[in-house]
Amino acid sequence: MELTTPSTELTDRLTDMWVELARDQRTYGSHLLGPENRAAIRETVVQRIITENLLVARRNGALVGFVMFTVEHGRYEQDISPGLVENLYVVPAARRAGIGSALLRAAEERLAADGATVIQLEAMADNDAARQFYAAHGYTPHRLELEKSTENDTA
Repeated sequence: MELTTPSTELTDRLTDMWVELARDQRTYGSHLLGPENRAAIRETVVQRIITENLLVARRNGALVGFVMFTVEHGRYEQDISPGLVENLYVVPAARRAGIGSALLRAAEERLAADGATVIQLEAMADNDAARQFYAAHGYTPHRLELEKSTENDTA
């Protein structure tokens, strides 16, 4: 397996993979729409490639995964410098082969080198496999997001 920073030639394939990721996450309750966000994510993919905040994994020459990450520069002062793992995706046929772990580790190393003192990421609450994967890599819950439908009868 090889990890590299991709060229912009892969923009469309990486955008397709992100749409697959978004579609998969809807199984776990995500509200994010894949195809409807294609243009926005394509722009983000290009930006992350140019800033070298996107890595791809290849196995036998085939693209099998990616990770997008960035150091957060928010408008609020904090006592940490958060690095964000924004998206991590491995094609289903290549899962459980260490590719996700390698991508995560590489993103963490890049973020630390860029000044991050804490790495943050999100996983859907119902995605047990993702939460177990991240827990196995040392991630613990920090903040809990709650939501309620406006059509809920307990309003």
